Amino acid sequence: MAASCLRELRDKAGGLLAIDEARAPITLVLAEDGTIVDDEDYFLCLPANTKFVALAKNEKWSSKNLDGGTAWLSESMDEVDSAVEKWKQLARQLKNDLSNIILMSEDDLQVLIDVPCPDLAEELEQSQTQIQVLQDTLQQVLDRREEERQSRQLLELYLEALKNEDSILSKVAESETVPRKEMDVVDTGTSSTGILAKTALSDQILAALKEKPAPELCLDSQDLELVFKEDTEALALALSWDKQKAEALQQACDQELSKRLQQVQTLHSLRNTSKGKKTLPWGDCKSNTTGHVFNQTPT
Repeated sequence: MAASCLRELRDKAGGLLAIDEARAPITLVLAEDGTIVDDEDYFLCLPANTKFVALAKNEKWSSKNLDGGTAWLSESMDEVDSAVEKWKQLARQLKNDLSNIILMSEDDLQVLIDVPCPDLAEELEQSQTQIQVLQDTLQQVLDRREEERQSRQLLELYLEALKNEDSILSKVAESETVPRKEMDVVDTGTSSTGILAKTALSDQILAALKEKPAPELCLDSQDLELVFKEDTEALALALSWDKQKAEALQQACDQELSKRLQQVQTLHSLRNTSKGKKTLPWGDCKSNTTGHVFNQTPT
């Protein structure tokens, strides 16, 4: 079956397979791994002769095979099988739009860097030379984040040293002018008795916030948004921080997220301006719109 756009393929599939309106809407997934195809740009990036499976209402894709390679269907479309390797999922994000690099976490970037060049080249349908350039770019993004983290750490150490120096000088001056006298020790720590830290953040995110310097640099865009929208008091309790420190962290996450989104917007604007229209991230994908082979297993 040949189709020039996703909607045309969906309509033709419904007619060919006699899927009536009662079983709509039709969901198209990749036959090889069950990836849902619902974005026009992603569809146009797919290679010629891509195999699809059409899922009617209450059907889902399964990785089990009954006929030597064709995905079989089972009832109840609660969720699509998610057994695809993580690096392939990340690679598809880049295939859809290379600017997604900016939004990825440091862990995701490292995953793509560690993928063998031939495997990633096959997944993205690019030459190994192009993929090597891509992986070098990913490494540069990681390096820049690490450099920024180290710069922030040095600045924090410098400010802390100034603060300690001022504190020492003020104590010396006070000891010279005020007689020494006994003082009652007062615990000024924030008491959390009777208050439970309720936060929607995962343990992995909380661990990164606690353990890593400048943690906003290691999180992806979704995690940055979660941290920023989290209740400040709940975040402070979960991290055993004071409220002021938690607020500073949320502001840093908001600034980092805004910066990344601005970079993505700028890249898109430059792309549209230079080409006069929205183009595909890999340049040659336009040739793939001539037709796609559709493969459907009867249910």
